This record gives sequence, C-alpha cells and structure tokens, in this order.
Amino acid sequence: MEDSYLWGKIQDYYGETKYNGTAQSIQRDRTIFKKPFKRWYIAPAAMAFQAICGSVYAWSVFNRPVDVAIYGSDQKVAPITFYINIGCLGVAASLLGPWLERNGPRKAGVIGGSLFCFGHWVAALGIYLKSMALVFFGYGVLSGLGLGLCYISPISALQKWFPERKGLGAGLSVCGFGIGSLICAKIPLPLIDAIGLSLTFVVIGSCYWVILMFCAFIFRFPPPERTKTRGPIFRNGTVFITRKQQKHGSAQDEKSMPPVIADSKTPPQNRIVYEPAIDLTLREALSTYEYLGMYMMFLANLVSGLVILSRLADMCINVFEKSPDTASTVVAINGGFNFVGRLMFSSLSDVIGRKPSYLVMLGTQVVILAVLPLIFVTRNYWAFLLAIWTLTCAYGGGFGTIPAFIHDLFGMHNISGLHGILLTAWSIAGVGGGILFTLIYNHLIHSHGYSPSSPEVYNTNFYWLCACAAIGFVVLLFVRSTVRDRLLPRVGGEVTRLRVFGRILRFEKTGAFRFKLKYLRQEEEEKEWASFWQASIFFYPVI
Repeated sequence: MEDSYLWGKIQDYYGETKYNGTAQSIQRDRTIFKKPFKRWYIAPAAMAFQAICGSVYAWSVFNRPVDVAIYGSDQKVAPITFYINIGCLGVAASLLGPWLERNGPRKAGVIGGSLFCFGHWVAALGIYLKSMALVFFGYGVLSGLGLGLCYISPISALQKWFPERKGLGAGLSVCGFGIGSLICAKIPLPLIDAIGLSLTFVVIGSCYWVILMFCAFIFRFPPPERTKTRGPIFRNGTVFITRKQQKHGSAQDEKSMPPVIADSKTPPQNRIVYEPAIDLTLREALSTYEYLGMYMMFLANLVSGLVILSRLADMCINVFEKSPDTASTVVAINGGFNFVGRLMFSSLSDVIGRKPSYLVMLGTQVVILAVLPLIFVTRNYWAFLLAIWTLTCAYGGGFGTIPAFIHDLFGMHNISGLHGILLTAWSIAGVGGGILFTLIYNHLIHSHGYSPSSPEVYNTNFYWLCACAAIGFVVLLFVRSTVRDRLLPRVGGEVTRLRVFGRILRFEKTGAFRFKLKYLRQEEEEKEWASFWQASIFFYPVI
C-alpha cells in the first residue's frame, strides 16, 4: 500500500506541471524597477548567471594547488572533486526540474546560487583543516547540487520568452556557462599567491553570491498571455496552423479548410499547411523511445568533453611540457570555444534543424578523437590546441541545442523537468567517464611503467571515447525528430526507418529472414502524409 502511495506521488510530481505564481506575483513580474519588463532583459542576466556557474570548468586549475595544500604533493586526488560536482549537478537537475516549473526561475536561482556559494565556503574550511573529504562535500556535493538548480533556472524561462527562436533562446541561456572558465580560470592563481588557497575560495564564493542574487532577481516566466497560441505561424512563405491553434479558435473554421493535396499547384506563398502540435506531459514524454535515443546521443556528446576538460591543464603540463600559467591560459581560451559552440550550434539549429546540428557535432568529435592519438605521439602542440578547441566547440554545442530539441519533440510545458532528467547524462558522463579514465590512467602508470608525461596514458582513453561518440552518432540516426516522422504510421512489413539526406529510408521485412531497404522519393512521402492527414484531420487528438 505504501509502495503504491509513493509511486502515485512520484507520478503526480512528474506529471503535468504548471506555474503556481499568484495573481499578485504575476502582476509584479510585468515590471522591473517600476518600468515594463522586456524579454531581452533576461538574456544578459542569464549569461552572467551561467558564466559564474561555468567557473566549475576551471576546476582543473585548482587540482595541483589543492593536492599540494592537503597532501604536500600532487597526488592526483583533487580531480575527483569535479566528477562529484557534475554527478550531483545531474541529480539536482533531474529531481528539481518539475519543482522549478511550478515555483519559477527566480526562487530556483536564489536557492541554487546560495547553495553553490556555500559549497565554496565549506571547501575553504576543508583546505584549512587539510580534509579532502570536506572539500569533496563542499565543492563536490553542495556546490554540485546548487549548480544543478542554477543551470536549469534560466533555460525554461528563455525558451518561453523566445518561442519563435527556440535555438537562439537556448543558446543565450547556456552560452554563459561555457565562457565561465574563460572568465574565471585566470583569477584563482593570482589570488592564491596573494591571500592563500583557503581564503581564495572564501573570496570568490562571496563575490559569486552577490552576482548570482542580482541576476536571479531578474529571472521570471512570461505572463500567461504570452504562453498562449496567438495565431498561425508564418515562416518561409508558408502559414503553419497547428491543431492546438485550431482548438483555440485562432485558425480557420474546420469546414472551410482546403484539402491537403501532395502535388498541389498552389504557390508556396499562398499555401496553408496543417501540422499537429506536440504537447506531451512529462510522464508521456519519458515513455517515448525518442527521449531514450536523445538521452544516449546526449551522453555520447558529453563524455569526451567532460573527461578532457577535467584533465586539460594536466595534459598541457605533463605531455606538452608547458608551465601552469600557460595551462591556465589554455583552459581559459577553451572556455571561450565552449561559449562559441553553445551559441553557434544553437543558432545554426534554427536554420538546418536540431538533428543535423547534432550529427555535425558528433561526427566532428569522432574524427578528432580518432586523430588525437597521433597528435599526442608526435607532441604537436598547435595541432593539439586546434583539436581540443574544436572538440570543445562541439561539446558546448550539445548543451546549447538540447533545450530547443526538447521543446521541438515534447512541447514547452515540461522543459525544466525533461531537461533536468536529461542532465543525469552529464552526471554519468562526468562521474562514470572520469572514473574509467582515472582507472585506465592509473593502471597504465602503476602496472605498465608509463609516466604521466607518456602519450600512451591518454591515447588508450581516446579509443573508448571515440567509440562512445560513434555510438551516439548511430543512435541519433534513428531518433524521429520531426512531427511528421513521429506521426506517420508504419506501412505493412516496416521494421524501422530513418531519414537520410532529407528522405525516408525504410527497413522492411518481406518474409522469413528476408528484408529489404526502400528509399522513398519525396513525392511518395508527401502522398503518404497527405493520405494520413486527410483521414485524421477532423478527429485526430491533440498530442
């Protein structure tokens, strides 16, 4: 009985989410400093907010100082803090996404930002007491939990404020996270020299808190009238009318709807295309295999970037024999490419589509990870920088594009919940990938006699990272990313299908252990879709 009660509560929590703001709070959110609030105000606040949170990417700068402060020498233990942080980030994001949708981004930003900074202060105490466990708990657990709530706070809000530019909105909401290491990587070392490592964590934690609280004050969801469907969408000379718009009465009366004909001679500028809207509950979205495929693809996109980010400074120092100051500069510039990737690929996805953008990103990662072993063996420093920064650009692009991808496939009402659960892939990539990398790294050093400066300790890891990216690329091919692909019913004998160069490739069973591939022509696909839509346009349920 207790199990069924608990399961019911979980289903309710991850079911339909709705903002619980009062009429008074919604009215207050219409203004800021007694002036009308405009949606562009939230974009710079989100970027600054995420830039502070993105300081976690500069943790590799702290690896050596923290180990030396606690153990007296570089024991390679401090990198574990980063993995714990990312693990807790995913847990917090997955658990608190529905809570954020119901309570709003401002409250989430305040609570998450305070917890993130409090973790810095606990880590400072751990360094002062020479307790690595306290550092793990402070910066790893507390800051990680706060970071998870902080990360998703502005994303859902910007997706709702910019419904016509979902890719741009997603990019603006997360690009600051990528630039965090560019801003923050050069700050710690001078501070450590001036006031010591422990006080450095106190100072930066306090400064971060002030900035985060100011930015969180600006966060808010749009008023209710902005989230309602307000008429047909005009794009590229075609009017798109969704089923939801028909339901709300913003489209033409059903009796006056012209028939949809595959080979219509109607000029594009005058053609009306009726497409269904995607609007699933959180529970319904989680049960689709598109979400599972998206999860696997996102995990593959993240693992190489996370592992390499956590070891980037060490690679520069040990393999390419650069100074710690030069290594921190490389980490800082790497953050700039993370920023560029988040904004560039998210904006590009508005033009070429979300799925093609991810195919480009994963394909780029596969190629780079395949050639990195050769670069390490030859110790070509400039080729290393070019490869790593390009890899990071593709890694950042994954974060920038995923909120819009979620919006496209599952609707706008559960972005925080779905995105939060998806971020557990970030945790798995950070913790699982980091631990596997460390185990292989330490095994090669202690059992095979390699030194930390040997390319082999990194090259062996690049092989499995490349395989992960390749698997993600293949899985993505089978993710149905458009409304048409998801709703078009299977024909007799069809086992599965995927879209290749804009056309459907069917895998059909023709008999016992007999199969064939069929590559549909564009006119064949249009005829199937028109037939399906004609049959369902008057009674097909809103999804």
